[in-house]
Amino acid sequence: MFRVKKALNHNTLIAIGMDDNQEYLLIGKGIGFGRKVSERIEAPDGCAVYSLHEYTERGAASELIKSIDPVFLEITEQVLKEAEKIFGRIDWSILFPMADHIAFAVKRIQNQEQISNPLTSDIRALFHMEYKTAEYIRPILKERLQVEIDEHEIGYIALHIHSAIEDENVALSMQIARTVRECIQLVEEQTGESIDVMSLSYNRLMNHVRYMAARAVRGEKLKLDMNDYMSAKFPDSFRMASIVCDHLEHYLKKPLDEVEIGYLAMHIQRVSAEKD
Repeated sequence: MFRVKKALNHNTLIAIGMDDNQEYLLIGKGIGFGRKVSERIEAPDGCAVYSLHEYTERGAASELIKSIDPVFLEITEQVLKEAEKIFGRIDWSILFPMADHIAFAVKRIQNQEQISNPLTSDIRALFHMEYKTAEYIRPILKERLQVEIDEHEIGYIALHIHSAIEDENVALSMQIARTVRECIQLVEEQTGESIDVMSLSYNRLMNHVRYMAARAVRGEKLKLDMNDYMSAKFPDSFRMASIVCDHLEHYLKKPLDEVEIGYLAMHIQRVSAEKD
């Protein structure tokens, strides 16, 4: 049972839980229509309930919701429901920062201030299913707001979806994409040739950097040390791996296990070998 605090529009309202006295956002078709303050209601079938007690990386949900047009909460919920169908489990607390991001993205588009994201191709490859899921927003924005969203904005939304399915915030996901791009640029400079982002070795390299960052965050260590072999056999790849690991360690503010260098060097060498 809930007590209505404020109807945001026909389909969204803020209510107080009668059991715990906490604030919640309720989203459901027509749930806000004609509601009066302090009216007592049950959440109807199909209604989504979100706690406003959450604290996100963009701030408290209870504060974020004050500045977000409820239409973006509805749109974000539609996208996240699609993500839940695909991935099976998501963290719904991403609703508020993701809605906030989409609202700003739409504002940029309407003001003809669309951004260019140099990491879009890396995000599409590294988080392929998340990117495909984010594309679900295209027809929704077109139908509801007559807005055309480009691939760069889709890339950022994909990072939010990734954050909702993995214990990895948007900033870290972005840094992993940057680190992969840096790694690829080093290899391209070394070989003098561009690298196919759709190649198998590129995909393996991306995923290795991703899990390397995750291991650093969790304090996990690799068991096998390949540093001596890789530094002797492939010194250029080992040198590039050392540079990448240093940069990632600086960003994470967490020490990387030294043996990570050898494993990363192995993946860099595979990418380099494809260009020979």
